[in-house]
Amino acid sequence: MTTTTPATTPRSVGTAHTRVEGRAKVTGAARYAGEIPFADLAHGWLVTSSVARGRITSIDTGPVLAMPGVLTVLHHGNAARLDTEYTGLLGTPDRTSALFQHDRVPHLGWPVALVVAETSEQAREAAEALVVHYEQQPHDVDFTHAGADAYGPQAHTPAEKGDLAAELAASEAVVDAEYTTPEEHHAMMEPHAATAHWDGGRLEIVDSNQGTMWVAHELALLFSLDPASVHVRSEHVGGGFGSKGVRAHQVAAALAATALHRPVRVVLTRRQMFSLAGYRSPTRQRVRLGAGPDGRLRALEHSCLSVTSTVHEFVEPGAGPSRVMYDADAHHTANRIVRLDVPTPTWMRAPGEAPGSFALESAFDELAEQLGLDPVELRVRNEPEAGPVSGLPFASRHLIACFEEGARRFGWADRDPRPGLRREGRWLLGTGTAAASFPAGSAPSTAAVTAEADGTFTVRINAADIGTGARTALTLIAADALEATPDRVRVLIGDSDLGRAWIAGGSMGTRSWAWAVTAAAAELRERLALGTGVPPEGITARADTTDAVGALTPSERHSFGAQFAEVAVDVTTGEVRVRRMLGIFSAGRIVNPLTARNQLVGGMIWGLSMALHEEAARDRASGGVVGADLAGYHVATHADVPLVEADWIEDVDPDDPVGIRGVGEIGIVGAAAAVANAVWHATGVRQRHLPIRPDRVIQVIQGEGSRA
Repeated sequence: MTTTTPATTPRSVGTAHTRVEGRAKVTGAARYAGEIPFADLAHGWLVTSSVARGRITSIDTGPVLAMPGVLTVLHHGNAARLDTEYTGLLGTPDRTSALFQHDRVPHLGWPVALVVAETSEQAREAAEALVVHYEQQPHDVDFTHAGADAYGPQAHTPAEKGDLAAELAASEAVVDAEYTTPEEHHAMMEPHAATAHWDGGRLEIVDSNQGTMWVAHELALLFSLDPASVHVRSEHVGGGFGSKGVRAHQVAAALAATALHRPVRVVLTRRQMFSLAGYRSPTRQRVRLGAGPDGRLRALEHSCLSVTSTVHEFVEPGAGPSRVMYDADAHHTANRIVRLDVPTPTWMRAPGEAPGSFALESAFDELAEQLGLDPVELRVRNEPEAGPVSGLPFASRHLIACFEEGARRFGWADRDPRPGLRREGRWLLGTGTAAASFPAGSAPSTAAVTAEADGTFTVRINAADIGTGARTALTLIAADALEATPDRVRVLIGDSDLGRAWIAGGSMGTRSWAWAVTAAAAELRERLALGTGVPPEGITARADTTDAVGALTPSERHSFGAQFAEVAVDVTTGEVRVRRMLGIFSAGRIVNPLTARNQLVGGMIWGLSMALHEEAARDRASGGVVGADLAGYHVATHADVPLVEADWIEDVDPDDPVGIRGVGEIGIVGAAAAVANAVWHATGVRQRHLPIRPDRVIQVIQGEGSRA
């Protein structure tokens, strides 16, 4: 076998490529977790609590067990005991996944039983017939008035420097405002699904998740198994956005498969996902900015209050963006949480940055108005030289270049800064902008690359493609590293037996996996250069980036962006229509422009949806989400989405060993603020509370204040 030379092999990275699995997906050949057939498959259906707080006093299993096809009913009285005290790869896990271990009910929709039957229809009918008796207790789900019992988690300590009160007092202009974002849900297309069975002493799980290593490791700890005896596969995933980690359905399937000695599949319904799959916590944020007459910040305070459950401590770190974006002589940021009788929130696309940027970038727009400065110019004047909190240098920071390019393409120079002047019939028109940032981290991963005897290469890495195009990106990266064409490279992912690798999360996946694949490919090329030939079984080289990641020079590593939006506001109905959006980003080396633009545009559309549509309202009486389905939980549809453009500037960091940064989350950051700032420019009144509903617009236009 011989390899082609750089002179005859064009570079694949940086050129547009369709997804390598695209044909399989559109033809139905790609099977998702809930579709894969198994012999002798049984079906489980979760039964969830109908009370928001209390204890189970009894479960009437007799009548249900007598129903056709029912095999068993698992609950806290008969389920196997699990280890509920372990610490997992990502810290202390949400104990919601430790199913059926006690009689306590901490929120509405808590799993209280699993009915297993021969068919899915039989399981559902029996689950709906199961009668569970409770000792009901008073509950509290009201975040609106929560806060008296709020506290700062130990892992999220406040960051403070300077005398805040003194700097605010000495400031020429001061903004002091509260901003709120509602509870939001992931609403991915594919529901959570898992099938469990035992094969040769191993627990086999076929799942839809964001990291098979993560799920396998957690299940091994939960069931007190040797890690090698748990095998998790997840080849195709129909969206995750932070929700698809270790959840109740995997544990339920494993418990049932262990009890029945046959494969069991559990699929969450859309309604169950609203209580068992996590969500973005609502936030209440206070931002105080103080600036001198030149616009330079003297004071910045950003505090964020979010909700967590009584089961697990999760923080939505909304104050995080302020620790990166802008510096001030007095700089105070803090994240606090309050416990309520609600399900546990979780990571959701750009956790912290998405809601936090709405508050911070809206406040910056208000400060620009007070000072009579252009919002872009205000950001230019407050560009920090180093991390405002860490003091570390920025590895790469091209935020101002993003604003300059975005302003040029958007036509920002022609904007009249005065609000409420542009009109088109019954529509008031306005434009707004906001900054975006998201961390560019990396985590240790392993990879193996094999030179096959037929002249092709096989890459094995335990990555997860949750719809982002990661499988295609890794194919292009491997092709360039091997100096081969992409059609000679096959990438195997989504299998815990492939070894340790980072999850698809935190915009760290492709960066971390690419590092390992590139290192393994380099090792393989060295071995092939020896000219010994390729035996029938191939030659395999392996890489582990643990030491390399640990040796990275400490610095602030982030992607940045500038968001622009134009809106039209109907002053009669309060309807807001986004007419166009533009995002310019700096995100390192772009691997595949086709899928990268897809991710950036998708994030921006989600930001539009966050600004105008998404809101999960909890009923105080029942404790549950009102309209827990895709009819009641509104997301942006085609009719809501205008021309959305996303592009990037050249961003090369010669000191970065990978040069790649994730683009899965940066697109949503700042997008909602850009829309809100555009609504102010159109109407002259601020919208500090999301979503910007017609009733809120009408209320403030009619002079009832900007707090809706």
